[in-house]
Amino acid sequence: MYVVNVHQAKTELSRLLALVEAGEDVIIARRGEPVARLLPCKVRARRRPDVLKGRIQVPDSFFDPLPEEELAAWEGR
Repeated sequence: MYVVNVHQAKTELSRLLALVEAGEDVIIARRGEPVARLLPCKVRARRRPDVLKGRIQVPDSFFDPLPEEELAAWEGR
């Protein structure tokens, strides 16, 4: 665990971020009292656009025109 004061954290932020990326815990203190902890962000999995391919079927009726009453409601008439 690495403890730094606020002034040191402001002047050495890039170095502290490198420590966090390397797995080090970094605590920021004010007058010796811990205030914040720097943690690495979770790496999100890459999105796959084809993840539902073949699992969802859209019926042909989906593309039919809307009934006049519903169309009027959507258009504010």
